[in-house]
Amino acid sequence: MNSIDDDNSRQDLDPQSDHSSDYLAHSHHPHPLPLQSHPQPQPQPQPRRPRGFAATAAATAAVTSPNSAGKGKKEREKEKERTKLRERHRRAITSRMLAGLRQYGNFPLPARADMNDVLAALAREAGWVVEADGTTYRQCPPPSQMASFAAKSVESPLSAGSLRTCSVKETLENQPPVLRIDENLSPASIDSVVIAERDSKNEKYASASPINPVDCLEADQLMQDIHSVVHDSNFTGTPYVPVYVKLPVGIINKFCQLIDPQIRQELIHMKSLNIDGVIVDCWWGIVEGWSPQKYVWSGYRELFSIIREIKLKLQVVMAFHECGGNDSSDSLIALPQWVLEIGKDNQDIFFTDREGRRNTECLSLGIDKERVLKGRTGIEVYFDFMRSFRTEFDDLFAEGLISAVEIGLGASGELKYPSFSERMGWRYPGIGEFQCYDKYMQQSLRRAAKLRGHSFWARGPDNAGQYNSMPHETGFFCERGDYDSYYGRFFLHWYAHALIDHADNVLSLASLAFDETQIVVKVPAVYWWYKTASHAAELTTGYHNPTNQDGYSPLFEVLRKHAVTMKFVCLGFQLSSQEADESLADPEGLSWQVLNSGWDRGLLVAGENALPCYDREGFRRLVEMSKPRNDPDHRHFSFFAYQQPSLVQGNICLSELDSFIKCMHDSPRSCEILHGIKALVYTIMLVIQDLRIDQRRWEMIMESKKTEVSNGLHGFDQSGTSLVSTMLNGRNYLSWNIAVKTAWEAKKKVGFVDGSIKPHEDLEEYAEWKSIVSMIKSWIKNSIQEEIADTYVMLLPPKLYGMF
Repeated sequence: MNSIDDDNSRQDLDPQSDHSSDYLAHSHHPHPLPLQSHPQPQPQPQPRRPRGFAATAAATAAVTSPNSAGKGKKEREKEKERTKLRERHRRAITSRMLAGLRQYGNFPLPARADMNDVLAALAREAGWVVEADGTTYRQCPPPSQMASFAAKSVESPLSAGSLRTCSVKETLENQPPVLRIDENLSPASIDSVVIAERDSKNEKYASASPINPVDCLEADQLMQDIHSVVHDSNFTGTPYVPVYVKLPVGIINKFCQLIDPQIRQELIHMKSLNIDGVIVDCWWGIVEGWSPQKYVWSGYRELFSIIREIKLKLQVVMAFHECGGNDSSDSLIALPQWVLEIGKDNQDIFFTDREGRRNTECLSLGIDKERVLKGRTGIEVYFDFMRSFRTEFDDLFAEGLISAVEIGLGASGELKYPSFSERMGWRYPGIGEFQCYDKYMQQSLRRAAKLRGHSFWARGPDNAGQYNSMPHETGFFCERGDYDSYYGRFFLHWYAHALIDHADNVLSLASLAFDETQIVVKVPAVYWWYKTASHAAELTTGYHNPTNQDGYSPLFEVLRKHAVTMKFVCLGFQLSSQEADESLADPEGLSWQVLNSGWDRGLLVAGENALPCYDREGFRRLVEMSKPRNDPDHRHFSFFAYQQPSLVQGNICLSELDSFIKCMHDSPRSCEILHGIKALVYTIMLVIQDLRIDQRRWEMIMESKKTEVSNGLHGFDQSGTSLVSTMLNGRNYLSWNIAVKTAWEAKKKVGFVDGSIKPHEDLEEYAEWKSIVSMIKSWIKNSIQEEIADTYVMLLPPKLYGMF
């Protein structure tokens, strides 16, 4: 019985199957009744007209003999079997298609992908944007500004999608012989046409055309190579942004020894991808791990020597925090052992929450000027570490190998309080807790309250909730909560300025240690609860940034004073609509505020991805943030730090990373040349396509081939003249195409362009043929803008111009 139900369900999915027989056989009884030996006359059929063979057989079976009824049942069974075979065949084809897309095309298709998933993946591969509701459009220009696709016939338009999904053969059979080109077509949109033309190899049109397909292969290959270079025209003509790859943690052990045997191979991989340099974390817990002021740099010296051999640039991070301590109690790289020993006797050197729990991820800001670290203050400890690094690697600074130094100023190396510690039980999207309850921070708060004249304000808020609270659940962060009261504004101002003062003190000494070296500070991206009035998560992190105040400008003033580069953590993926609604997150809004605030104050701004990217969409978002296309001042990142998994272990798609690097490295001049090449090659391919689909024109050309050779050049054919008055400059190729094509036909020189008139073995005839070819080459060069003519002529496919 289950098999019958399954067959019926499969018939429901088959558009060719018919259910009329089943309806007639089972409409009155849950089970079919045995046939009577003497059938009674049956009423007239149902008003609904039966459809298909099965319906006819069922209607006939109602009024005929038992033998006829049995025959109709057999036919229905055969039809079901045929339906099952068709379904299995379709599923097998779909399975092979999906497997090929996953294996060879790197398409991230789900396990149970349907045709919608495939179409969406193909559209994104072609540079389109496909939203969750199915809305599809090109990224640039916006949908509201998009005009109809420019390639259209005399009778009916052709959309870009139809050119991608249908063959050129089918299109041409329904169109007039001559293809009309709309003037709105731009070089950025020619990929769709070229790819459709390449994919439409058809024997019918190949045999009708005198052009040898091999002769056109070089044009196809050139277009494919150009397409791989400028695969995403949305970012062409944008400034050059260097890309640095951050090396993974664990290549240096706690004894400062280089232990990764594959690091050289991985660096060679990075060099082959044209990466500008690498970023290395220099951990305080490793270098000064066992005794105060005893620095061991041997492992880093060995690593830096390999980087210098491979000729990569280097950025280093002064990492004064622990690494890997969120997921378990055992940290991968902890603070120095002698610091932890001090912390056993004096736990107030660590950040403390309201419940009195200590966070050993980094030292509290309260000890910046307290001599609690073997007679040294926190600021002095940081300065001694930086000065030791500068002295140890003075030769690398002199060579220019080290291009920048990033200063760790808080948890995770970012300028923030450790308000979102997973070891304390925090989970996204909790608001976190204030970290100001160690005795040194409390002393600072009491001094600030006394200076303000309200000593009773010397306390932390008692209604700010817990790590995983929501803003509306607290009295401090809720709408019109205490955060906006007199006390709330005082406390948040003190809390934020303690962090800014810490940055000011450390950067003052860093400028002394690393004189004439670019200094970098990382700013976190706390985007959840950004759409609330209080911005609760930012407040606990140390940024007084509610809706009625800019909390980043005071920090950026300090960074500008020390000529520091601000590195912002970028979100490389898009939040789901459900996640964004639940946490009221707005990463785009936060990024816009932070980046523009930094740029408006004259800061150099850099970026770093929060998580590794594995797909083209994530890389595209990073490029868009690095080089905003709508910025009227054309501001962009000074460099981009990319965090990635191991290249050697194959955890990343190298083709996607390579495309990302090319987008970041794109320069205006190279894009102008490449766009011109694309326009020129595409124009030539359109000319060949017109000639290919017009058989009558080809016959006339073939018949007049000898006449062309015999006539040769005329007296008015001069090498210094131009065929057309319109000069090709990379943007006007449509009008140039029509003019040049018309001139070629008028002079009967088309055979020399498409290669159908080949050189003769006779030396005298070869000399005449060569002179005509040289004249054509001169005409083409004189028809192209002077500053780029030499580049274009050198890149022309030889066989398309008679092998000159």
